[in-house]
Amino acid sequence: MRALMVTSVGVTCAAALTLPLAAPASSAPVLSSASARPPSLTTEPRTDTSGTSGTTDTSGTTAPDGAEPRAAKSAAEPAGSTQSMPLAPLAVPSNRVAGAPTVHGLPQRDARPFSLVGVVWDDAEAELHGTVQVRTRATGTTRWSDWQDVETHNADHAADLGSAEREGRTVRGATASLWVGDSDGVEVRVRPESPATPESPGSQDRAATPVPLPEGMRLELVDPGEDPAPEPARGAPANRAAVPAVFADTPPTAALPEVLTAEIAAASAVNAEVAELGATVIPALTQAETVESVNLAPGAKPYIGPRPKIVTRKGWGADEKLRERNFGYTKSVKAAFVHHSATGNNYTCKQAPSVLRSIYRYHVKSSGWRDFGYNFAVDKCGNIYEGRAGGVTKAVLGAHTLGFNTNTMGIAVLGSYGSTNPPAAAVTAVSKLTAWKLGLFGANPKGKVTLVSGGSNKYRKGVKVKMNVISGHRDGFATECPGARLYKKLGTARTSSAKLQGR
Repeated sequence: MRALMVTSVGVTCAAALTLPLAAPASSAPVLSSASARPPSLTTEPRTDTSGTSGTTDTSGTTAPDGAEPRAAKSAAEPAGSTQSMPLAPLAVPSNRVAGAPTVHGLPQRDARPFSLVGVVWDDAEAELHGTVQVRTRATGTTRWSDWQDVETHNADHAADLGSAEREGRTVRGATASLWVGDSDGVEVRVRPESPATPESPGSQDRAATPVPLPEGMRLELVDPGEDPAPEPARGAPANRAAVPAVFADTPPTAALPEVLTAEIAAASAVNAEVAELGATVIPALTQAETVESVNLAPGAKPYIGPRPKIVTRKGWGADEKLRERNFGYTKSVKAAFVHHSATGNNYTCKQAPSVLRSIYRYHVKSSGWRDFGYNFAVDKCGNIYEGRAGGVTKAVLGAHTLGFNTNTMGIAVLGSYGSTNPPAAAVTAVSKLTAWKLGLFGANPKGKVTLVSGGSNKYRKGVKVKMNVISGHRDGFATECPGARLYKKLGTARTSSAKLQGR
C-alpha cells in the first residue's frame, strides 16, 4: 500500500533548523567517594571512564575538594550526571577455592545520589556470561534493599553491525539498566558462570576453567536530574515543586519560553507538522482529524488510527546536548518491534520521565550510542513518549533490535515483563501508537512483512525473514525481551491496532 504523507498543520520551524548546533559536552573527572557513611567524602585518584581506579563523573563538572559535584544546568534543560566505578575482584570465600570463578564487584560504599544502575565493559562484542546483582541504600537512610538482579543482555539492543553508529563511536558492552529509585549507597557483585560439571573422562581440565568476565567492567550510577518545570505564563514565576504539565488532566496551555537552546529547537522543529516549537505534548487527534491531516491518493481508504497524545522529548526533559547532533533516517516504517526496558517495575508514572532520562543517559554516556535507543516509550499508565530524536512522523533509524533497525521502529514498554503481566493501559497504548504510526506508512498491524537481516545471533546478515508487522524483540534476536508476559499480549495489540485503523 502506498505510504500516507503527513500534511504540515503546525508552526513552520525551518528557521530553527538553521541554528548552530553545539557538540556534546565532554566528560570531566571528579573526586570519588569511599567513606563508610555519608555525607563525608574522601578523596581517591582521579581517572577517566576507561581508568581502573576512582570514580568518574560524566556531567561535565569537576567538584572542588570536599564538595559534591553538581552538573551545570541551563534554564531549559534539567541536570543529570553519571558516576563510573571500576569493578575489581572481591575478597569472598568462593574466590579462595581452587578453580572457583572469581567474583568481581564493589563492597558497600557511598555515592552521590543516583536512581539507575548498570554495568558496562570495554568490548561491545564481548558477552557477560554470569549474573549481576546490586543492593542500594535509599538516600538519607540506613535502609539497604535486597539483592536485585540486573539483566545481563547487551548485544540484543544495539545499532546494526557496520552502521555509522556502531563503527563510528566508542560503543561499549552493557547490561540492561535497573531503576532503583533515589539512592546514595551501592554494593555490586558479578559472578561468572560456573564451569560445567564434567560428564566424561578427560573433561576435568576443561571443566576447571572459569568462564572469563569481560575486561574493563565498570558500575554506572545515573542521576536523571530534576523533572522539567511546568512552563509558566509570561511574567509568572516558575514553580519547581509543581507537577509537570504533561501529567496534568488537560494539555499544557502555558506560553512558550522566551529562549530555546539550539539543540532543543532542532529536536522540536522536526515535529513542526504536529506541534508548535517547544511543545511538551503533541496533542491527540480524533479519527477524522487524523485523516484530514494526511494526503491520500484519490479514492484511497485511510487505514490509519487516530493520533494518540505523545509527550515530546522536551516534555520528559531530554538533555539535547547529550545526543549526536544529526538525525538518522531510514526509508520507511514497515514493522514495529515491541520491547520491555528491563529496568524493573518499581517506578510510578510520575517518575517515568526520570526513568527515561536515566535510560537516555545510560544509552549515550555509558553505552556509547548516538541517542536514546528506542523510537518510542510507553509507561505502565499508558502514556506515550517520543524516544529517539528526528520527528515522530518520520522514519527515524533507531538502535533497538540488532539486525532489524532498518525500516522499523522500536517501542519500549517501561518495566520488566518476564513474570509480571503488563498493565492493560500499556498494551492499549502500544495498539494506539502502532495504529497511527504504521498507518502513516501503509502498514497493516495484522499483516506480515519480509525484512532483510543486518546480522544477529538469530539470522545472519542478508537473510530475508518473514515476520509479523507487530513483532516482539525475540522474533529478530535470541533474547527473552520483551518478556514472556508482554509477548503473549502482542496478538491482542495487533487486533486492536488493526481495528483502530478501520480494518
